[in-house]
Amino acid sequence: MYQEITPKTETFSLKTGFHDLTGTAGTNTDKEALGNGLEIFISKDHRFGTDALLLAEFAAPRRKDSVIDLGTGCGIIPFLLLRDFGVKAVTAVDINAEAIELLKQSVKANNIGSIFPLCADLRALSSEYNGEFDVVTCNPPYKAVGTGIVSKTEAELLARHEVSCTQEDVCKASYKLLKSGGRLCMINRTERLADVICAMRKNRIEPKRLRMVAKDENTKPVLFLIEGKKDAKPFTNIECTKYTNI
Repeated sequence: MYQEITPKTETFSLKTGFHDLTGTAGTNTDKEALGNGLEIFISKDHRFGTDALLLAEFAAPRRKDSVIDLGTGCGIIPFLLLRDFGVKAVTAVDINAEAIELLKQSVKANNIGSIFPLCADLRALSSEYNGEFDVVTCNPPYKAVGTGIVSKTEAELLARHEVSCTQEDVCKASYKLLKSGGRLCMINRTERLADVICAMRKNRIEPKRLRMVAKDENTKPVLFLIEGKKDAKPFTNIECTKYTNI
């Protein structure tokens, strides 16, 4: 029998999450306790940070929703969606085979039957997934090709730079994957806001919610959270800024 997870009802503390959950593993595989009886495997190349916690909280799927997480890495977002919202199923996609093997270890160790790891290129997913999902989540590479400091390892390069997918690739894939009216939820750096909105609209995903993220009231936002709906009418709700206080 698979483990049944009861969603947490209290508000998730980002400050606690950052200090208690952010991976600090060395070169070998390590585990991080997520609470509610869950543990996740991490490694030096496949860890997680505050942005994943923010995105999971922002996406807030319903229990009945079918979710797909693109660029899942170690699988932290599927685990948080299971822990906090009790979603019925999350397909977790990553192009990196090591990341998917790490996630498979986590799924097996926790005896979970509702997270489905898939090693695949999001640009070439099978058509069997078309129109199957209520929610797409994605914490994409923030840096366009040719910008920023080039990462030293392949895993970091894939995670931080648009070498295997662009913002437009994510939106194009999401349009195919979503049901009519389905939601795409993303996080990115503020300098990429125009790129993300343009990519969404080009692929018929209308931006509906936008939330800036800052450390506190005295600092400018460095991240944003955005939700778009497939084939929706134009209307964007600008939400209050999220302060992480970390």
